[in-house]
Amino acid sequence: MSNHEGKSRTALITGATSGIGYELSKVFAKNGYNLVLVARNGQKLEQVASEISQQSAVKTYLIPKDLAVVSSPNEIFDELRNKSINIDVLINNAGFNEYGHFIETNLENELQMLQVNIVSLTHLTKLFLPGMVEKNYGKILNVGSTGSFAPGPLNAVYCATKAYVLSFSEAIASELKDTKVTVTALCPGATKTQFAKRAKIENIKIFQGNVMEARDVAETGYRAMIEGKTSIVVGCMNKLTIFSLRFMPRNVVANVAKNMMSKK
Repeated sequence: MSNHEGKSRTALITGATSGIGYELSKVFAKNGYNLVLVARNGQKLEQVASEISQQSAVKTYLIPKDLAVVSSPNEIFDELRNKSINIDVLINNAGFNEYGHFIETNLENELQMLQVNIVSLTHLTKLFLPGMVEKNYGKILNVGSTGSFAPGPLNAVYCATKAYVLSFSEAIASELKDTKVTVTALCPGATKTQFAKRAKIENIKIFQGNVMEARDVAETGYRAMIEGKTSIVVGCMNKLTIFSLRFMPRNVVANVAKNMMSKK
C-alpha cells in the first residue's frame, strides 16, 4: 500500500479507540489520510491521536461523541461543517453486542445497539454522502459481520443489525455505480478485540476457533475499500462458511449459528 494514497484526503472513523476501528485509524494514517476520530471516550481518543502523531505526519481532529445518543450524528456533521473539514471517506465502524436469549437480554442495551449499529450508521451516511456525490469522489466503509449472512440465535438483535448493514451497503452501492463514490461492507468473523469482552462472549465456540487479528481485518477492509468492492468477507474459513450457508435450509442455518454461538 502506498503512503500517498490519502494525501490531502480526510477520513472519518467511528469507534476509533479500540479493536478494528483503532487499527483502521493506523492504516489510514499510514496511507496519508488526515483523520477525524469519533468515540465515546475523549481521553482514549487523545491517546490514539498521540500514538498516530508519533508515527505519521497527518492531521487528527477528535470528536468525543456517543453514537447511542440520537443527536450525535447531526452534532458531528455540524461541527465539521463549521470547521470547514470535508470528509472524503466515511468509516462506520462503531458497534456493540448484547448476547443471550432474547427473552432474557437487556432491552435498553438492545435499543442502544439498534441506535449505534443501524440508526447512527444510516444517519451519518445520509449526511455525508451528498457531499461526496456533489464532488464526484468518496468512499464509505460500513463494518458488518459474518453474522450479516445468517440469523443468529443467542445473538438475534446483533445479527439482525449486521444484516441491515450489508443490505443497506449493497443497495446504495448499486445506486451509486454511475458515480465515483463507492460503498463497501466489511464482514469479519470472530476478531481479537475488546468487543467480545464487553459482550461477555469470550467463551462461546466461535471465539475458540480461528480468531483473526484486528490489524489483519483492518488491512483487508482498507484494500477492499480502495478497490471499490461492494462487500468483503475476511478470512478463508469465514468465506467458505458463508458460501456453504447458501445451500442449507434456513432452519438448518439457524441451528448451525446457534451451535456456534453457544458457550463452550
